[in-house]
Amino acid sequence: MYTAGVDVGAITAKAAILADGELIAASVMMAGYERAAAASQVLEQAMAQAALTRDQIACLVSTGYARVQAPGADRTVTEITCHARGAHYLCPDVRTVIDVGGQDSKGISVGPGGRVLDFVMNDKCAAGAGRFLEVMARALEEDLVDFGLLALSAASRVEISSTCTVFAESEVVTHLAAGAPKAAIVAGIHVSIAARIVAMIARIPIRDDVVLTGGVAHNLGVARMLEERLGRAVVVPEHAQLAGAIGAAIIAGD
Repeated sequence: MYTAGVDVGAITAKAAILADGELIAASVMMAGYERAAAASQVLEQAMAQAALTRDQIACLVSTGYARVQAPGADRTVTEITCHARGAHYLCPDVRTVIDVGGQDSKGISVGPGGRVLDFVMNDKCAAGAGRFLEVMARALEEDLVDFGLLALSAASRVEISSTCTVFAESEVVTHLAAGAPKAAIVAGIHVSIAARIVAMIARIPIRDDVVLTGGVAHNLGVARMLEERLGRAVVVPEHAQLAGAIGAAIIAGD
């Protein structure tokens, strides 16, 4: 049986297709302003990989920020539930999920089978999410892809104390004007976002294994700074960005 999940986030759209519970195809693309079109296109890309048509997919579940805009979905499910199930699929020993997306971040306490026990979410400010890193990278004229590696190369770190993305950007400009090394500023930015995330997830039980999901999981600097702040290992699975879509496809199989 083929099932599919589509995760339509604030910045990217993801799709995953399972065959009897095994991941066989996946796709990621920018969501843009036309979320419905992005949801359709990302699913079509995944189906093309799997050489499937929509008629062959028994059930499609949509999740994410714009889940209600996914055409043809048989059901919509919250991203909290889907990320917990997806993280459990990727790392069966998971007990805590940290999901950092483009516009929000979440902490999820996970029980057996990927069941959600508790969760916290920051969806009011981008300072603890991927958008914060995008703004900072643009201010420093650095490629976002290599931003985390630049942070890890720093011999020192400057403090970024502002809790607002706009004010933090002003702090970055001030540090640059004062002659602070760019790598040190980038390291400080990563420490800042990690501190905000850890402060948020401290409201739920944090238990090993801790798994990082979402697009920001690909940033090695964020993963390392989270480990420092938590004092424990953070697992970054290969398909971290697809956790929500995979979880949705699993639920479709249920």
